[in-house]
Amino acid sequence: MGQSGSSPQAKCLLSAVGGNADLVAFPTKPSYELHDVHPYNLDVSVAPVAVTYPQTATQVAAIVACAGSDFKVQARGGGHSYANYALGGGDNNTVVVDLKNFQDFDMDTDSWQATIGAGTKLGDVTSRLLSAGNRAMAHGTCPDVGIGGHATMGGLGPMSRMWGSAMDHVVEVEVVLANATIVTASPTQNQDVFWAMKGAGSSFGIVTNFKVETHPAPGVAVQYTYTFSGRPYASLASRFKTWQTLISDPSLSRKFASQVTIFELGMAISGTFFGTKEEFDSLDLESVFPDHSNSTVLVFNDWAGLVGHWAEDVVTTVGGVIPSAFYSKNLAFTKDNLIPDATVDKFFHNLDAVDKGTLIWFAIFDLEGGATNDPAEDATAYGHRDALFYLQTYGVDILKVSDTTRAFITGMNDIVTAAYPPNTLGSYAGYVDPELVNAQQAYYRSNLPKLELLKGIIDPKDVFHNPESIKASS
Repeated sequence: MGQSGSSPQAKCLLSAVGGNADLVAFPTKPSYELHDVHPYNLDVSVAPVAVTYPQTATQVAAIVACAGSDFKVQARGGGHSYANYALGGGDNNTVVVDLKNFQDFDMDTDSWQATIGAGTKLGDVTSRLLSAGNRAMAHGTCPDVGIGGHATMGGLGPMSRMWGSAMDHVVEVEVVLANATIVTASPTQNQDVFWAMKGAGSSFGIVTNFKVETHPAPGVAVQYTYTFSGRPYASLASRFKTWQTLISDPSLSRKFASQVTIFELGMAISGTFFGTKEEFDSLDLESVFPDHSNSTVLVFNDWAGLVGHWAEDVVTTVGGVIPSAFYSKNLAFTKDNLIPDATVDKFFHNLDAVDKGTLIWFAIFDLEGGATNDPAEDATAYGHRDALFYLQTYGVDILKVSDTTRAFITGMNDIVTAAYPPNTLGSYAGYVDPELVNAQQAYYRSNLPKLELLKGIIDPKDVFHNPESIKASS
């Protein structure tokens, strides 16, 4: 696009943002890489042709029109794509639409539906909903994640078992399409667009505003952690089996959120119970998970305090070591394909023997189920309505992921998948894996054929593209 910003397309982009040079950046700008590109994963090289900062949906539409058939377009909210897909993901002909200026917020106190600008970060979503009538919605725990990508790919978090994903709260979107039109999509308007944007948004358009359902903020909740430290890891396998038995009980309360985190120092079983301390105590987790080296049970009487605590926890795991160079894989499990005991044993024994290549690594088993399973499989584009839990594995290095670390992460994944027929376990598109074979099939499962058909109708020129976006059916 003319490195000097003087090409016809560059002039078009400048015009698209009203001639305001502060709202578009090109590679010739000093500190372009640091201030405008600022990749999330330093292991994935990206070189977008421009980063734009539109202030209105009309400007977004004008930017899309400028890109035309010459360039691809991707939106950036918080920019937390594991493979830098918001920056093109290595396809270096991408115009980035940074949504940071889309901070609209409004609460309808009759319907308790909120309008939220697509550039809003989750920390601000929490505070704005709280201050507008003590309301809340389900979303993830990292405060710097943007609602734009979060609520169009899924948006899982501790409240999801009670309330569904962030995506499930969305009742309407304002979205810019590939033909540079601005439309409203909902269950009654542009239904196909609405369906596709709920799970595969980055392939179909750019949401500028969301309208979402909200809930009264929970008044009391219990945060719990049981830590198991020391070696060998193999000794912890029985604790994981107990956890899997607990979370696969169909009668498990939807107020109960939980995850297992395995890391260099041992293992932690933690989560939130959205109820009173007395209700939590009746679960008797102390006897379910004996022999822990430490336990913490905190009662929160205010929603802001609990969400703030989650944010602090994120800093101690993956969120606190990023931006950095990392590699991650993930797998989805259902009630019908729990991890066999023998595979659990292999997984933990491997941790004692393998060269990990790094001290900063995590394997996180995250409970889903509950309300996220209620909608039909084909109700939205999201491909894992039957997911009971996910496994996310991460390895973090300094500037580049080493072959040893990459092999370790891939090896953990391979040990688990070896227990199942090929392609049994899918992956969540919110945790993209750039090395995944047949990624679209793994992400979208039975919804992929419809998505491929709609891609050819809604975005036939593949304007909204990244390395694992939906391809139109031929």
